[in-house]
Amino acid sequence: MKRVAVQGKEKAGVESAANPAAKDNWAVIKVRVAPMCTEYKAFAAGSSHGMYGHEAAGEVVEVAQPGRVKVGDRVVAMPMNACGKCALCLDGDYIHCTDGFDFAAEHGSRDGLGTMAQYLLKQDWMLLPIPDGMTYDHASMACCGLGPTFGAMQTMLVDRHDTVLITGLGPVGLGGVINARYRGARVIAVDSVAYRADLARELGADAVVNPLDPDALQQILDLTPAERGVDKAVDCSGVVAAHRLCIDAARRKGRVAFVGECSNDTPVQISRDMIRKGLTLVGSWHFNLADSPRIMSMIGEVGGQLDKLITHRFPLDAIQTAWETQLSGQCGKVILQPWEGANV
Repeated sequence: MKRVAVQGKEKAGVESAANPAAKDNWAVIKVRVAPMCTEYKAFAAGSSHGMYGHEAAGEVVEVAQPGRVKVGDRVVAMPMNACGKCALCLDGDYIHCTDGFDFAAEHGSRDGLGTMAQYLLKQDWMLLPIPDGMTYDHASMACCGLGPTFGAMQTMLVDRHDTVLITGLGPVGLGGVINARYRGARVIAVDSVAYRADLARELGADAVVNPLDPDALQQILDLTPAERGVDKAVDCSGVVAAHRLCIDAARRKGRVAFVGECSNDTPVQISRDMIRKGLTLVGSWHFNLADSPRIMSMIGEVGGQLDKLITHRFPLDAIQTAWETQLSGQCGKVILQPWEGANV
């Protein structure tokens, strides 16, 4: 099979690898769509580790035993891998599983681990069925395109009575705009990139604030009744300043969810932010698998919005251009298509 490879700093191409083989409850998926996420950071740094991609939709082409899927099934492969046996996995929160395993030790190599390839290995219980009539492109948004913010809004119980602040309008934040608008909420979005601000408005954001403006916080407060603050906030940037903006812009007894990964410490004042203000702060990595039918149903209803969210499509061989497009910031969700006819 062909798979993506980083060949140097901001240099990428395609290399050959062995086709993975089905084993136990591990099925082989022919990857039709591989949405692109944060792997562009490895491309920018020249970090070569042989495994890229964690989002995919495709067709089951091999199974080792009867199970939850069969050859020919159209499926979405959930991100990451997990044990499937611990309390978290059994409760649907597999993304937080701490009883992981060594993929290479399990299968003899890492071939089939990354999704930016023609074939993928995935446990059958982590494969969501794609409804009839839904394209691979749209279905694949159940991964990072919509999944993290869907999980956050499920946890925070976002509804049509809420004003929701979304900071960071990369693909995840733009997906958050879709999620919030689907629930009937009013959306205030925050980003400094004009392309993404315009796309957020097209997706239904009621207002977009530039965080570089010195009065950004006041602009947000001015957009809420009596300047009391937003009901819910979701950070998708992973930027400390954005974390604080969400906390400061939230009303008393408001809720804030953090989706964007961050390696720096965000200052939180327990008395002012938590006790006196009464905020609820949550982290959201993905959604609970019990909500799979809900997110797939939503995807079926917001198809037109997803056609706006997905701004670029590239064949696997064009990975160099695909990653350069991501680095430019002039894009929404970018997807790779390892095979021709990927969207059927």
